[in-house]
Amino acid sequence: MDTDSFWALLEDSRRHGFGGDKRDAWLRQALACLSAGEIVGFQACLDRMTDEAFTWNLWGAADRIFGGWCSDDDFRAFQHWMMGLGRAAFEAAVNDADVLAYAPEVLRLAGRPRSAWPAEDRPGWPTLDRLGLEAYELATGPSDDFGDAFYAAVRRAAGPSGHGGAPPVPYGSRDPSGSRWTARDEEEAARRLPRLSVMFPLDGPTGTGSDPR
Repeated sequence: MDTDSFWALLEDSRRHGFGGDKRDAWLRQALACLSAGEIVGFQACLDRMTDEAFTWNLWGAADRIFGGWCSDDDFRAFQHWMMGLGRAAFEAAVNDADVLAYAPEVLRLAGRPRSAWPAEDRPGWPTLDRLGLEAYELATGPSDDFGDAFYAAVRRAAGPSGHGGAPPVPYGSRDPSGSRWTARDEEEAARRLPRLSVMFPLDGPTGTGSDPR
């Protein structure tokens, strides 16, 4: 599957809701109608795009939006949620994380306590990571190897330089790209994320957190 086809599927899936079961069900079934190789290609594309969005600036943006700290797993879900915004929004955010401040889905969270965020507005798509495997098993039959064959095929599709093809795991083995910084450094946050740092103050209604990184 090429990059254009990957994005076409994600953007078509949005017609069934921004998040939740209906979008997942549509995308899972759409993938299951493809060949096994195309499903593998979808997962390889997903992993490649996730790697592109693995930057300190985007993690800092997630930290600000979540009130001071975003865990490894929540950040991966956040990256996939950004993909759900569409290709143009995702690519712009990878280039400049602060442009997320213009996304309507982010604007409606500003100034609201995190505890008051509806589940459908929460910036995460944690189920996207497993839809490829689920669709693959629908297309090829259930397996009892916990997806090992599927992820091995994804690794082969990704090639020797790819980071894809692994089951969802925390990012403990490598650092994000760019220079490391913490979103709790207000001066640095104002420089890197001038809009988001104002929209999501750490002492504001979104709450505070502690960053163990």
